[in-house]
Amino acid sequence: MLTPMFFVNAVLFGVGLAMDAFSVSLANGLKHPDIKKRGILLIALIFSIFQGVMPLTGWFLVTGLIGIFNVLSPAVPYVALVLLCYIGGKMLYEGLKPCDGSEDCAESNKLTVAALLIQGIATSIDALSVGLTISELSFPFALLEAAIIAFVTFFICAAGVVIGKKFGTKIGPRASVLGGVILIAIGFEIFISSFF
Repeated sequence: MLTPMFFVNAVLFGVGLAMDAFSVSLANGLKHPDIKKRGILLIALIFSIFQGVMPLTGWFLVTGLIGIFNVLSPAVPYVALVLLCYIGGKMLYEGLKPCDGSEDCAESNKLTVAALLIQGIATSIDALSVGLTISELSFPFALLEAAIIAFVTFFICAAGVVIGKKFGTKIGPRASVLGGVILIAIGFEIFISSFF
């Protein structure tokens, strides 16, 4: 049954789950202060899709394939740590190496859809565990919850890119160093918090 509390819980889930994606969006804005509106919307869209799909995937695993969920669940923090440290390390490297303005240098600073997909997976993989929390819901309610989480994530991530973009313009080319540090810190936060 749809109650006001259902929507409040879904929005709170959305806000909680979107914090990692918000931080990565912020890092993207820092690294790419010249990003256009289309890029901001693309980042927010990709992250919101992953944040909505992962809890629903978790719901399917818990309700239909509980054994698979139990096997995969312990690997989640390790995967998130590796992916975020890889992306963050790459950003750190690119931020610290001297850029001579060449075409190669400009190419390495481009934000690609492939990089966004990896970021989307890395920041949303811990949302698989929400499937356990929403497993008592019927599929239509689980789908609605996932849609609300995605909707909330979209706006939070768009705000993150815009905020990062403003600061990235002020910080300059070394903003990707800060972005890289943020991503690595998120990776360790997901990893460490999984043990508590």
